Amino acid sequence: MLPALPDHALDALLADDVPLGDLTTHALGIAERPARMTFTARDPLVVALSEEAARLLGRAGAQVELFAPSGTEVGPGGPILAAHGPAGALHRGWKVAQTLVEIASGIATRTRAIVAAARAVAPDVAVACTRKAVPGAKALSIKAILAGGAVPHRLGLSETILVFDQHRRFLADLAPAEIVARLRRSVPEKTVVVEVDAVDEGIAWARAGADVIQAEKFSPEAIAALVAALKEAAPATIVAAAGGIGPDNAAAYAAAGARVLVTSAPYTAKPRDVQVRIAPA
Repeated sequence: MLPALPDHALDALLADDVPLGDLTTHALGIAERPARMTFTARDPLVVALSEEAARLLGRAGAQVELFAPSGTEVGPGGPILAAHGPAGALHRGWKVAQTLVEIASGIATRTRAIVAAARAVAPDVAVACTRKAVPGAKALSIKAILAGGAVPHRLGLSETILVFDQHRRFLADLAPAEIVARLRRSVPEKTVVVEVDAVDEGIAWARAGADVIQAEKFSPEAIAALVAALKEAAPATIVAAAGGIGPDNAAAYAAAGARVLVTSAPYTAKPRDVQVRIAPA
């Protein structure tokens, strides 16, 4: 997969953790001793950002072998990467590299669980993750959800059209069709997505010409009702289910007929546990 973090970002992470050298390895006099380090999975996980971890360790002064690229499913004890070089270099990069892989793999693993659950009942359903990643961690989070099999819902406000009720309050004098027509004139190449919170509202906006109806916090039963109604009213309209979707209910929403499941759940996943061993070479 393409890099998520450029070299200067990796250097900044190292500088933040080791601003003036590793005092412990220096004081113990072991910094120049030859050493080997391994990263292995303690529990099943979907690996993410192992490439960034490998590059970071390389920039710390190690030579690295990557065994599990991002997106790889690894079982307990499975190898992720190995590195060798001076003990000081391995200790310098160890914790930052481990933390990157653990956090990103947590996101990727939960993403894969949602995707697998949904596609078990609807193979063509898409899982799209929102822009509600931890601020400052968007690049890491996007690569992790891609490794898990999802796609970004919106990378930001600049490239997509998503009309919320918060927008419509400023246009109370306009009918839905007039609002959609305004968007078609302004940005004719963009898909028009409208978020709704009731079935009747979704039908109205679909009839007005919205390309996607994003159903916010609908139950699976309400999604099924909306999908059924739109088969008659606006059969080309895509229904996206959003709000509260995770591994436990993704299948129900997919079975109800949603073409897209919109979720933020992966971003709060617990980091996966990666075991690191450093020993003399």
